[in-house]
Amino acid sequence: MSETAPTSVAPLEARKRLMTEPDLGAGNFLAYAVDSNPNRAVPFVFSHHTDHRGQVVLRGHSLLDLAVLRDRYAKWYHSSGVRPGEPVAVVVAEGLEPLLHFLALTALGAIPAMVNDAMRPDVMLRYLEHVGVVGVVADDTTRLASAYRADPRRRPRFLALTAEVQAFDAASVELPAQYPYRPGPTDVVALIHSSGTTGTPKSTMLAHRQFWEGKQPRMVRFPAEPYDRLMSLMPHTHAGGLSYFLTAVLLGLPTVVMADWRRAAVEPVMEVFQPTMIASFPRTFVELATGELPVKGAARVHSWFNTGDSAHHGHIRRLVQLGERPAGLIKPWLLPSEAATESALPGSQFVDGLGSSEMGMALFGGITTPETPRNDRCVGKPLEVVTAAAVLDESGRELPDGTVGLLGVKTPSRTPGYWHDARLTASFELDGYWLTGDVARRDAEGNFYHLDRTVDVIDTATGPVYSLPVEEVLLADCADVVQDCSVIGVPGPDGQGQVPIAVVRTQAGARDRTAEAIRDKANAELVAAGLAPLAAVRIARTERDFPLGPTGKVLKRELRTRYATLFTEPAAFTEPAAEPADRVGAEPVAVGDPA
Repeated sequence: MSETAPTSVAPLEARKRLMTEPDLGAGNFLAYAVDSNPNRAVPFVFSHHTDHRGQVVLRGHSLLDLAVLRDRYAKWYHSSGVRPGEPVAVVVAEGLEPLLHFLALTALGAIPAMVNDAMRPDVMLRYLEHVGVVGVVADDTTRLASAYRADPRRRPRFLALTAEVQAFDAASVELPAQYPYRPGPTDVVALIHSSGTTGTPKSTMLAHRQFWEGKQPRMVRFPAEPYDRLMSLMPHTHAGGLSYFLTAVLLGLPTVVMADWRRAAVEPVMEVFQPTMIASFPRTFVELATGELPVKGAARVHSWFNTGDSAHHGHIRRLVQLGERPAGLIKPWLLPSEAATESALPGSQFVDGLGSSEMGMALFGGITTPETPRNDRCVGKPLEVVTAAAVLDESGRELPDGTVGLLGVKTPSRTPGYWHDARLTASFELDGYWLTGDVARRDAEGNFYHLDRTVDVIDTATGPVYSLPVEEVLLADCADVVQDCSVIGVPGPDGQGQVPIAVVRTQAGARDRTAEAIRDKANAELVAAGLAPLAAVRIARTERDFPLGPTGKVLKRELRTRYATLFTEPAAFTEPAAEPADRVGAEPVAVGDPA
């Protein structure tokens, strides 16, 4: 990975031209990258594995390599009868592999339904039936095959192993006469699912032009100096992973596409790859910010990019102490000319992007550096692709600054809607705005503050309590005790309405702290911050007791179900004696007496 190696980065003039291409979009970006980048033969997308000696091995792929793999996979799909407009499920482990299937299917005009392979099998089956997939490619087809054998009428046209596609001899197979497929602006190019912890997951449509809208400025603003390297820790079956991959391919930006988001797998690759940028959901940032910091792996990091659930100040403030950055790096995307001329400062910047599959990209970006004053829950101002952003009441009227309400956006980057569910789509539309599902407020300077998801607001007898500001205090002001946490509302005693409780993962040095002691410490800090105190704390001691969804989000709905009777049947929730330090696992669990 020498800095004197041939550059893969597209020239600035070529990137500027991509910004104005009328037919470029999410369904054909690889073809445009191959045509526009003279460095198309230089490897820049890296997969990774660990060899028999335990050493990290990186394998590079050029734009031409990606095109060859795309075409080989496309021949398999075409020979299997896949035609334009047909949805096909891709149930493939994270990393580069699901992206290759995405490229192949979109090159045929088909619609990849990207499925996280961690989805529960029964939920996955319902989802695939809802989408109406014509076929499934998966790393493991055992459970699906068994379910389809029990009811053959539900079986799609094909059910194939990923290995079958990889081993396909494509020499004698012809691609369609019109290949790659030329998508129209509104053609659906992917289906992305929600977590689906209750019921069938929602299926968000990504359209060819819509998913490219708003990303054009990244062609000149996203760091793309020869020394820049991106580590993508996003789930690549998710819109976030697709978005960063699209950006990296068009820029020719050296990128390692991670197949595992856990710190034990990530940190050794960081040390070998030496990224200058890391993009992730909060799940990995929590682990990297916990315990001894990854100083060696993050030595060259100047930017951390977060999307999905918002990150917390308690974790951000540790990460920005790492790495180094140009002195002028105070915005989400740095102009290349600036990067080359600015002197370096210690520390990095953290860009906390509020976005979702439905929004098409992060539409807000709060920036934190080591010098930034603490400003809990501020996600900054809307990006330029947003034509309007407002805090609304339930009738769609814009609320005055400082008032809490529903966050709505108007932007060409928003999804066309949910697949086969016009009624659900309409429920998120209000007076021309798309409701993001978030509760927010705006200040007089136009900054937005993300307070909660609408489904997570805690309705207490004295008014609503927003869980995210409470979590901020626990993670930032109780950091000696609390490693990670999730604040939820559960029914209180004697019909008092909901009360807030916290499920916490403790720091390694706080294993002997009781739930009551943690609650008292937390409440002292919450009262000082003018926030509602907690009615109880539960300590998470195993992974099962701090449940995460397929994309690493804490499943608050599961926690609410688990603790629904915490105050009505308190005898069922007694705290066991603290375990000896040498018997407590690294992963934390819900115990502790209610207040």
